[in-house]
Amino acid sequence: MGLARLKASLKASIGDVVFGMEDGTVSIFGLVFGVAMTTSDPRTVLIAGATGAAAAAVSMMAGSYLDAESVRDARRARRDAPVSPEAAAREAGAIAAALAAGGMDATDVEAVSAALVRAPRAAINLRAELAEAEDGASPTSHAAWMFVSDLFAGFTPVLPFAFLPMESARVVSLVLTTVLLVALGIGRGLVAKRPLFRATLETLAIAASAAIAGVIMGRLLS
Repeated sequence: MGLARLKASLKASIGDVVFGMEDGTVSIFGLVFGVAMTTSDPRTVLIAGATGAAAAAVSMMAGSYLDAESVRDARRARRDAPVSPEAAAREAGAIAAALAAGGMDATDVEAVSAALVRAPRAAINLRAELAEAEDGASPTSHAAWMFVSDLFAGFTPVLPFAFLPMESARVVSLVLTTVLLVALGIGRGLVAKRPLFRATLETLAIAASAAIAGVIMGRLLS
């Protein structure tokens, strides 16, 4: 039961996982290489990268929680608000369209739509319940997955500087980050059903831009 719930929360929070990993990898990659190009001390890079990764993960976790909670509260407020005939008709039409797209017979769709129009509150509540069921994860679950994915991705370019000399750490960090970005790009393409090459190239281009920005800023400030 616990494993099933974990899988369900992961499926519902897959957007947070992808966003967290992309944000963690790209932002900390840029930070690490900006610092690594201006110092010969790997410990300096490690401290800067680890601090940035931890702070970014907590920040993203809080943002994800507040966003999910705000969406949930907005749905509940909408469900409890006064219902106008126009709003009820729109909701009934949207439900009818979804049922028709799912293959329900046209006669049955019309019957359901007519029943919902006669019970406007039911139409509003049904749409709210369907939206919450589609989400399937609490704000806490969204925040937890965001934190884990952002922290994991953020520490990927940082860890080599904890164990290797500066020159080796730079190379290993670049290789590990590239592998993670390629995997992330492929994952994005599979989840969104987009061309894998394009999704991977976009992810690598964003990370490269962040690294270049970090290096330029580091050079300017040094």
